[in-house]
Amino acid sequence: MPFAVHSDGMSSEGGGRYYWCVRHSRVETDADACPATDRMGPYASAAEAEGALSRVQERNVAWDAEDARWEGETD
Repeated sequence: MPFAVHSDGMSSEGGGRYYWCVRHSRVETDADACPATDRMGPYASAAEAEGALSRVQERNVAWDAEDARWEGETD
């Protein structure tokens, strides 16, 4: 189920930037974004911002596997 975009008076058009707020677990816009310490982004779309944590998890798994190969911990 998609997350709602939190916005105070933002139009769905206009090419604004979107952020994933890790504090509130929601998509936010330039108009209402939490401080930089609480957000990821900017992203070009709400859908990209919504998928931010999934991409981070995928990258962490890949980097951990690469580290293990580099250190000789895998076959």
